[in-house]
Amino acid sequence: MSIKLPQKLMLLGAGELGKEFTIAAQRLGNYVIAVDRYPNAPAMQVADCFEVISMLSGNDLETIVAKHQPDFIIPEIEAIRTEKLIEFEQRGITVIPTAAATNYTMNRDRIRELAHQQLGIRTAKYGYAVSLEELIAVSDEIGFPNVVKPVMSSSGKGQSVVQDKSEVEKAWNYAIANSRGDSQKVIVEEFINFEIEITLLTIKQWSAPTIFCSPIGHRQERGDYQESWQPAEISEDKILKAQEIAIQVTDALGGAGIFGVEFFITKDEVIFSELSPRPHDTGMVTLISQNLNEFELHLRAILNLPIPHIEQLGASASAVILASEKSDSIAFAGVADALSEKDVDIRLFGKPNAHPYRRMGVALAKGVNVKEAREKATKAASKIQII
Repeated sequence: MSIKLPQKLMLLGAGELGKEFTIAAQRLGNYVIAVDRYPNAPAMQVADCFEVISMLSGNDLETIVAKHQPDFIIPEIEAIRTEKLIEFEQRGITVIPTAAATNYTMNRDRIRELAHQQLGIRTAKYGYAVSLEELIAVSDEIGFPNVVKPVMSSSGKGQSVVQDKSEVEKAWNYAIANSRGDSQKVIVEEFINFEIEITLLTIKQWSAPTIFCSPIGHRQERGDYQESWQPAEISEDKILKAQEIAIQVTDALGGAGIFGVEFFITKDEVIFSELSPRPHDTGMVTLISQNLNEFELHLRAILNLPIPHIEQLGASASAVILASEKSDSIAFAGVADALSEKDVDIRLFGKPNAHPYRRMGVALAKGVNVKEAREKATKAASKIQII
């Protein structure tokens, strides 16, 4: 399957990951329509055109697809009326990775069940609740500490570690407040005492074997990534086990594109955690760590372009730049100071407003080892003030 360029790409979700994907797509001359629920979203600033709609509205999706007639629909977020994507695919529009896979992966419950029940893959013990009463019962069954999160959310929002029964109600309220779409369902997971949490960027191709990036280690707070680094220091046998599981799950989903497959690595086990059928926030480290970043790899996989070699360029890290307060007028100070050190770069996303803990940018760094790269990235991020 050889695809002529340019192609017309409709991006559903226009955040910072979408912005980098749009830049990659336009470097090869493609036409990008960026879609999100609010105006002036990051990807809209660099796309050929944009639409502001509720992606949970089937009618709104129908209107813009009829208007633009895209060759590809590329979801970047979870909160989409995925049943419409199946209709669009039946009409001959390619949905990435596939409409069925997108439908599957938009909810944490379905991807967990695919891995655990259908494929027999080791996951954390889990259960679901649609009410506080159910959550109390399921939490007791799984035991404490446990992790509670919405089945549908973005970037880990709404996630909390629950130490004992007294914290269950707070966790329920937090999860529901941060749930995306119209879901009122939470998942409760066994707390895994892991040595490291990794993302294995898995590139599924239309007509070539599945390939991988070097594993990315990451650290989370409030269920959201704070820093990531590559390569993650784990044994070769555990890397091979993670790759084997990633192939199993992505083969079951089908299609093409990059998948961010997350694992808990314990002393003895490789435990499947989650999967995103698109570039992953922890993978922003690849903007400095690889010859081809995750957005370029996603694009090449989608357009059936060759990926002859992925080169990891040495110890690298990313650290997030977070807002501390609500503001509709964003300016940054300290950028020159942050960029004064060798092998440091900054990405400011251009989000139109801020609120506490919102990710507004990322610092990137290379070092002689992972420890130095992480220190440089964290130091650079700390120098940026949002004013």
